[in-house]
Amino acid sequence: MLETRHISAAYGKLEVLSDVSVCFQKGRLTAVVGPNGCGKSSLLKAIMGFLPLSRGTIVLEDEAVQKIGRKKLARKIAYLPQDCFCPDYMTLGELIELAGYARYAPIGGPTERDRELYRQVLETVGLGDRAGFPVNKLSGGQRQRAWIAMVLAQDTDVILMDEPVNHLDMKYQFAVLELVKELTEAHGKTVIAVLHDLNLTTTFADDVVLMRSGKCVTSGPVAETVTSGTIEQVFDLKAQIFPRDGRLVCFPERVGHVAVS
Repeated sequence: MLETRHISAAYGKLEVLSDVSVCFQKGRLTAVVGPNGCGKSSLLKAIMGFLPLSRGTIVLEDEAVQKIGRKKLARKIAYLPQDCFCPDYMTLGELIELAGYARYAPIGGPTERDRELYRQVLETVGLGDRAGFPVNKLSGGQRQRAWIAMVLAQDTDVILMDEPVNHLDMKYQFAVLELVKELTEAHGKTVIAVLHDLNLTTTFADDVVLMRSGKCVTSGPVAETVTSGTIEQVFDLKAQIFPRDGRLVCFPERVGHVAVS
C-alpha cells in the first residue's frame, strides 16, 4: 500500500535519510524504532512531503506521493506529530471538526455524515461525553486520545503517528497503544508509529522498521526482526530477547555501574 524506494533526504547539508527502502503492509501496525536522531521522524515527514527528497520516490497505491496534491493527500494519509497544540478556547468538538477540511465543499462545513463520523470517533476513543470541553482542560491521557480522535476523523486509510505515547505514564501508554492497535484490527487502518520502547513495540506492533544513522537496518515482522543481534547493531546494546505470554520481551544487559562513595 505504501512504499519508500531508495529515498534520501537532508536538512541543508545534513543527510537524515540515506537510501531507505521500506514496504508498509496494509492493515498492520508498523513501529519505527531506533536511537535518537536516527531519522525516524524524518521518515514520516518525508512521507508527508514536509521533507523534500533528494533521491528516490514514495509510492502510495501505485501513485508517487510527490505528485499527489495536498488536499488529496489529506484524504489518504493522516499525520499526528510529536507535539500538538490548539488555542485555549477551542473545544474538543471544534478540534475534531477541523479534521474534515479536506472533504468540505469550498463553501460550507461538515455534512451530516461528517457529524456522525465525529460522534463515532469520540465514542471510539472514550470521549463521547467531552465534546464541549476545552481541549486544554482535558487530562494528559485524554488529550492524547483527543488528538487520535482528530486523526480518525480525517477518515484516511493510512495514519502516521510520531511518538504517540510520549510523555504518558505506563497506564496511558498501554491504553493509547491498545486503541491504536484496534484501529488496524477492527477498522483496517494502516498505522505507522514512531516508538522508543522496545517492549511496547513487541507487545503491540505487527511489523518493525529498525533504523540507525538515517538508514534502515532491517524491517519486517516483529518476531523476525527484533533479535539480540539487531538490537546490538542498532543501539550498541547487548540484550536478551525471549518469548513470554505470546510476545517477545527485551531484557537489556547493564552497561556498567557508577561507584557510589
